[in-house]
Amino acid sequence: MGHSSGRGGIWLSKQDNTECERFLDKPVIILGVFILLVSLAGIVGSCCKVSWLLWVYLLVMFLLILLLLCFTIFTFVVTNKGAGEAVSDRGYKEYRLGDYSNWLQKRVKSDKNWNKIRSCLQDSKICQRLLDDSSSTKVQDFYKEHLSALQSGCCKPSNDCNFQYISPTNWTRMPSSSQANPDCSAWSNDPNTLCYNCSSCKAGLLDNIKRDWKRVAVINIIILVFLIIVYSVGCCAFRNNRDGWK
Repeated sequence: MGHSSGRGGIWLSKQDNTECERFLDKPVIILGVFILLVSLAGIVGSCCKVSWLLWVYLLVMFLLILLLLCFTIFTFVVTNKGAGEAVSDRGYKEYRLGDYSNWLQKRVKSDKNWNKIRSCLQDSKICQRLLDDSSSTKVQDFYKEHLSALQSGCCKPSNDCNFQYISPTNWTRMPSSSQANPDCSAWSNDPNTLCYNCSSCKAGLLDNIKRDWKRVAVINIIILVFLIIVYSVGCCAFRNNRDGWK
């Protein structure tokens, strides 16, 4: 059981798009190791007829099941809202920060948190990869590109801005450019700035987190099923051992 949970965390770490989201795999790996230790305590208590170990095992397992159930419900609640907005004649989607849950928004609206995340995104070279792959792409071909949420939100200006395309990360402001969207004034052709300060970039990150948290929720449900089965077996073992001690 602990081995399965640990593998779940390792699998998650391989799915992340950037180093900025690697925090998701650690809790799952830690959970797997913790369940393994608790399970070992239950096995020792059952085989060696150590009653207090079985008591501890059953109590911890019950609390763990309850905690995991609450966390799974919380995960589904905070990831229930938010999705990319399809744009006419565009292969990519636009991302709006206000579409996501308030709890997730607060995580990235904090300047302290976002400064760390922005630095991490810059180091990941996700926008540089876009430029390397599409630097000579014509404007109509670029509009057909299927960009990731982070590339769409952080590496180009919002579609609302009506900027003139030069390259995937180089856009010219036009007299008709809209300023209604605050992201338009936040955009810069400086490769270290781009749209990393834009709300759309934060929304792109939240879209990735939402997807990864849903994976965590699915893994949690599988773990919960196994925990309930293991807990039921533990209850039977405790009852049998108690009858044997009598």
